[in-house]
Amino acid sequence: MAIRLTILILALGLSNSVRADENAAPPEPADMKPLFNGTDLSGWDGDPRLWSVKDGVIHGETTEENVANGNTFLIWKEGTVKDFELRLSFRCNATNNSGIQYRSKHIVDGNPRNAWIVRGYQHEIRNETKLPDVSGFIYDEGGKRGRICLAGEKAVWENDQKKVESNLIDAAEFEKLFRLDDWNDVVIVAQGNHIRHYLNGRLILDFTDKDPNVALLEGVLAVQLHAGKPMWAEYRNIRLKALD
Repeated sequence: MAIRLTILILALGLSNSVRADENAAPPEPADMKPLFNGTDLSGWDGDPRLWSVKDGVIHGETTEENVANGNTFLIWKEGTVKDFELRLSFRCNATNNSGIQYRSKHIVDGNPRNAWIVRGYQHEIRNETKLPDVSGFIYDEGGKRGRICLAGEKAVWENDQKKVESNLIDAAEFEKLFRLDDWNDVVIVAQGNHIRHYLNGRLILDFTDKDPNVALLEGVLAVQLHAGKPMWAEYRNIRLKALD
């Protein structure tokens, strides 16, 4: 009886370990390409009033004197992304939100409010710990779908609506995972219409976009400063690997 109980305990432990590994971020490839040199904004373009490099990191900030005329972005200008793995770290304050834009479009036609407007998938950035208003959800920047997929969801978008298949992380787990007022690590993996977001090594979002009319398969990378209340956001260790 004791032997059977021991085997059962070991089996349960192995099962839990397998489930935990399924939610872990993949090991980082050795050949990722750095997109930021830590010294200046070479290869990037944004409002020079609002973006700079401070202490080796990208620093974006709006103030009462230097406001953003609508949401504005620092855009990576050295290519577009299709299937990719993106890794970076961010931190921001809590007065407003920011974002990481990918597979998006730089808007230059139609008299845009500023020269650095981007539309498309956005990985939300916030300095908050209470679901659902946290970092990691997908927002349809400039589009009509709003919060396409929330942090904690495994979901599919099809026939003009989202279907949640399962929950990946609960409120207590997320609050423990997120590093408030500190640097947080992001991994974004996009392969075809399948997108995954990882936060601090943990899978927090798994999304499949099956709407052929709005699914985005290629576009630019950018980081955001939000219009409205003064805010700051910082980014570092930005690196990319194409998975084509």
